[in-house]
This record gives sequence, C-alpha cells and structure tokens, in this order.
Amino acid sequence: MQIKHGLVFDLEKGFEDRDLRIRDGVITDDPVEDPEIIDAAGCYVIPGLLDVHFHGCIGEDFSDASADGLQKMADYELSEGVTYICPAGMTLAEEQLTGICRNAANHKKTSSAGAELVGVHLEGPFLSQAKKGAQNSDFLHKPDADMLLRLQKEADGLVKLVTLAPEEENGLEFTKRAVEAGIHVSIGHTAADYDTALAAFQAGADHVTHLFNGMPPIHHRAPGVIMAAFDSPGVRPEIICDGVHIHGSVIRGTFRLFGADRMILISDSLRATGMPDGKYPFGGQMIEVHGNRATILDHPETLAGSVTSLMGCLRRAVAFGIPLDDAVRAASYNPAVSIGMEDRIGSLDAGKDGTAVLLDQKDLSVRGIIFKGKRVK
Repeated sequence: MQIKHGLVFDLEKGFEDRDLRIRDGVITDDPVEDPEIIDAAGCYVIPGLLDVHFHGCIGEDFSDASADGLQKMADYELSEGVTYICPAGMTLAEEQLTGICRNAANHKKTSSAGAELVGVHLEGPFLSQAKKGAQNSDFLHKPDADMLLRLQKEADGLVKLVTLAPEEENGLEFTKRAVEAGIHVSIGHTAADYDTALAAFQAGADHVTHLFNGMPPIHHRAPGVIMAAFDSPGVRPEIICDGVHIHGSVIRGTFRLFGADRMILISDSLRATGMPDGKYPFGGQMIEVHGNRATILDHPETLAGSVTSLMGCLRRAVAFGIPLDDAVRAASYNPAVSIGMEDRIGSLDAGKDGTAVLLDQKDLSVRGIIFKGKRVK
C-alpha cells in the first residue's frame, strides 16, 4: 500500500509532503511492489489514535463486562479513528472487576475486529472519598496491591494503568509493588498535597488521571498534585478536552506548562457517547446527558465524564488553539509511551503498525482509516 499526496505526520518535523508505504501491515521506508494506491490529496495523514481512558460509547460500558458490548465499543472507536483502546473500569466490587478483566482478556484472545484492545485502565477502586467524583463510594477500597495483582492475573497481563489516591493507607507501598509488576500508576481522584504526590512520583508513579478534575486546584501556598506532576519530568498528565471539563484557556496554558511531549489527550467518554440525550446507568448510578454535558442524576453539579470521542477531543483541542501536530502527538504517541507501547504504535515511523487516519485539511473530519495495512474506511 502507498498513501500519496497527503501531509504526513512526523514526530520531529510536524507535517511533511511525502508518501507513506505499508507492506505486510507494517510501515516501511523501502519501495513496495505493485502497491495499492490511496490518494490522500487534501488530507493530513496521522497515526491511529489511542485512548487510555474511556468507559464506553454507543450505549455500551466496559464495566458491564459484556463480550458483545466490548466488541461494539471497539467497532465504534475504530470508525472514529481511535484504532487502539485501553478502556477504564469504574470503582466496583472485586468480583465485578474480576469479570471486567476476564472479559478484556477473552476479547483480546478471540476478537480481530474493531480497534485493538491494548490494555486495561483500572480507574478504581483505590481512590479518595473526598475526591471520588462520579465514582461509587460504596465500593471504594484502600490501596491493596494483592488485589491489584489478582486482577492483573485475571486480565492475563492487560492491566496497564491503575489510578491511585496516594494519601490513602499503604499508598506508597502500593505504588512500588504495582510498578515492580509492570503496571503504570496514575495519581488521581485524590486530595493529596504536594509532598505526598511528589513522594508517589518518586516511588514510580508516572501518570496523572484527568488533570484538574478529581483533585485540589493549584493554590500559591498549596500547589498540590498538579505542580508536583509538573516538577516530575517523567510524569505525563491526561486531560479531558471536550469543552466541558476544562476551559479552553486552561487547556492552552497546560500544554505550555507541561510541554506537548508530556500531554495526553483522553476522552473519558461514557456509554452515552454516540447516543441521544437521556438517562443512562454508570457505575451503579444514573447519569443524565444534555448536549455534550453528562452529570450524575442525583447530583447534577457533578460531572460524570464526557460524551465526546477522542477524535472529537482532538478537534476541540485544535479549536482551542493547540497546534495540530501537538494535538496529534498527545492523542497517539504520548499515550503509547505512557503504557509502554511506543515501539509498535503511536507514530508513522518505519517498523510500526501500518495504521493511519486521513483527516480532511479543512475540518479534520475522517476521510479514511487504514488499520494494520487494510483500508477499513
């Protein structure tokens, strides 16, 4: 396959006018004999996106532990240009989390359709009561590394991220054991102060769950998690760019503060994504959706998550003034680095998966999707 006449994304150079060649499902710099030609005139050619924090879409939720539901989610995400997924579970009982992990492992073994499931993000239950947000307090649990490792076994090694409130009992020991097991620890849903968060990062945590949401704001005498993350160069913060959770000026300022090479765009999308307004179940509670805003039904002041896909969040970031190459990096390469998969996905370098998305240069609509060397849209 040879993609011609498009502006191709490059991590170092931004966008350049060159051909992209794919052979046997892998990007190559070598000539390809009798290639299928795809005309990408008028398009940007970008890597397939990776969402490391979303709960559901198209009426389905990862926490339902439904095989059919997970497949529908994967199909929908692929149609949006989100070609790799690391869905997030909610704060639930261990029995329910076990079912979620088993379902993910089974999907990984048996499904070759839709976006590729490359990991699982356990957003709960090791969170703070004070900053639980839309998580169900009935199932909050003190940090328990043994429980985490049991779930990792059920997931057949797919757990890539776990969110933690480090101020909770055994938080630092939990961090060390998780990191030793190859699981990335993300600080979030936390009331931790600067020193506690910094200690967690020094213990090996390298990720922040939806920066600004579910944590204290910056105060000039109490800088908190946000500035502890800034002071830890190896830490990458997620940010929800749906236009509801965070003001556009804060999005711009955060990219400047942390630098585009550290930022991770996420959707934090719910089952209502791609669905009409209405009421939907979410983590043992009910949410209500109006337009692009989703709130807890009994606590309408509490945001529940987004109803925007990661591709929609990328477009919103650009509308807020983030350069397109920075937004693409934050939705593809940086999340791949954050779960240790940048050797295979996240960029259009030779040797990586032959996966690319064609975006219209005028409105960033998806004009084509190539997934592992095959055109799927």
